[in-house]
Amino acid sequence: MENARTDTFLITGGCGYFGYRLAYSLHKKGAKVILFDTVPPIQEAPEDIVFVQGDIRDYVQVERAITGVDCVFHIASYGMSGREQLNHELIEAVNVQGTQNVLKACVEHGVSRLVYTSTFNVVFGGQVIENGDENLPYLPLHLHPDHYSRTKSLAEMAVLKANGTALKDSSRVLRTCALRPAGIYGPGEQRHLPRIVGYIEKGIFRFVYGEPSSLVEFVHVDNLVSAHELAAEALTVEKQHRSAGQAYFISDGRPVNNFEFFRPLVEGLGYPFPKLRLPISLIYFFAFLTEMIHHLIGPFYNFQPLLTRTEVYKTGVTHYFSMAKAKAELGYEPHEHNLDEVVQWFRCRGHGKKSGSSFLGRLLLDILFVAAFVAVVLSFLPVVGSR
Repeated sequence: MENARTDTFLITGGCGYFGYRLAYSLHKKGAKVILFDTVPPIQEAPEDIVFVQGDIRDYVQVERAITGVDCVFHIASYGMSGREQLNHELIEAVNVQGTQNVLKACVEHGVSRLVYTSTFNVVFGGQVIENGDENLPYLPLHLHPDHYSRTKSLAEMAVLKANGTALKDSSRVLRTCALRPAGIYGPGEQRHLPRIVGYIEKGIFRFVYGEPSSLVEFVHVDNLVSAHELAAEALTVEKQHRSAGQAYFISDGRPVNNFEFFRPLVEGLGYPFPKLRLPISLIYFFAFLTEMIHHLIGPFYNFQPLLTRTEVYKTGVTHYFSMAKAKAELGYEPHEHNLDEVVQWFRCRGHGKKSGSSFLGRLLLDILFVAAFVAVVLSFLPVVGSR
């Protein structure tokens, strides 16, 4: 970034995996960086990276952190995967109200640039999308299969609508843009990869699902860092505010079958890759049953669902997007990465020993087949109210 040496950046959710990686990159370029999060960073941060502990749902805390900042990277969110997806109240408070707090604080305290980390999901709801671009309309809110995607859509809309808002006590205006990343991966990623490795090691990862031809996308954390830095730079007057009011899809630009993408991780840790392929409709039905069970017993035992319905769509239904706009307007050029460094990261931490399939793995597979049987039986029953 050309102007990173003189700018002060605030990163909401800055102590998470991606937020900290972005902070470290900005810091190396000479920028002043403030991390705003509910918990301190796991990694040992350089002394001149400032950590401000706070909750994005509390406007006073957001306002205190944002004072004197030149640009905000708004990364903080909640409800992306697993059991988090089922906590609707907290998802709404963080993703929608939290974003409103950030926008209000930017206007009140003269912050002229805001880059919002959005998601592919604002346009995707389980339908096939091949090489989609930013002209795709938002998925209607009532069609979103999960609350996270719905609230991220609302937040992105609010961020882009705020572009051009006059800043208080200033002749300047707020410039905003949104990045829509694919699934993030890289060594040390803490949200998805440990869960996948846990399934592998427990013997649960014994099948794949969906068509072999289905394609999805991923983005390496360093490519996503580069995209955010370029987006922030493109909001400046030196770059004619070219990214202002715009959204961009961001990925490695290499569509791939979800399970084939993870094959090097499975085999690199010494486990056989599953040969059993199940229909996506069966897995979706299983995820539905799991969510219903969680709804009933979640207040007493908040277990981690094997998969949610949204995760089934995300991993088994083709959806990938063009990088043309990001390349043309931001100068985004993703570097090629693979899972070798991820495999090495896990192996250095004691993962990768071969073991037989566990009782839990066999039990879950048995449950899947029971669910399939139930689904077949139900398909023969008359529909209530049918004629």
